[in-house]
Amino acid sequence: MSLPSDFQWGFATAAFQVEGATDKDGRGPTIWDKFCAIPGKIADKSDGSVACDSYNRTAEDIELLKTTKAKAYRFSLSWARIIPLGGRNDPINQKGIDHYVKFVDDLLEAGITPFITLLHWDVPDGLEQRYGGLLNREEFPLDFEHYARVVFKAIPKCKNWITFNEPFCSSILGYNTGLFAPGHTSDRTKSPVGDSSQP
Repeated sequence: MSLPSDFQWGFATAAFQVEGATDKDGRGPTIWDKFCAIPGKIADKSDGSVACDSYNRTAEDIELLKTTKAKAYRFSLSWARIIPLGGRNDPINQKGIDHYVKFVDDLLEAGITPFITLLHWDVPDGLEQRYGGLLNREEFPLDFEHYARVVFKAIPKCKNWITFNEPFCSSILGYNTGLFAPGHTSDRTKSPVGDSSQP
């Protein structure tokens, strides 16, 4: 396969899969943090606490992007890093916002166009505990709207936004088969009756 000579390369990542630093600078827990801690859910027992350590290596990551001649980079924000408990009446974590503002500034300075995904599966666990997260059709949209408005206002230099990454993974894998966080399923071989971490 040959690509056109003017093809513009870009790369994409997800916060939970690359950032690490899950307990740094006020980040709250996500449904994936909790899911990874359930015995048997992750084959090799790994979690996102370190991942690629991208939170602490943004400068190195940008240099790597430059070496590939990337013109765009799509990454997701960690909602729980910005609003640790997730809700519209919960405190905002300025350190989380500052991290992403600087990252966008640095990408633009390097000539790389940022594309931000608002949610790549890692719902704040506070919302899951409070009202069932994505299953609550009244509360979740209001909290998501608030979160989106907070980051739109904080990061006006980003002109490209995506709402949900692969909603199939959150809806079907997270709430039907139980293979993804938060692991909800009616299959009691995967979610035994009496397991307080599952409905």
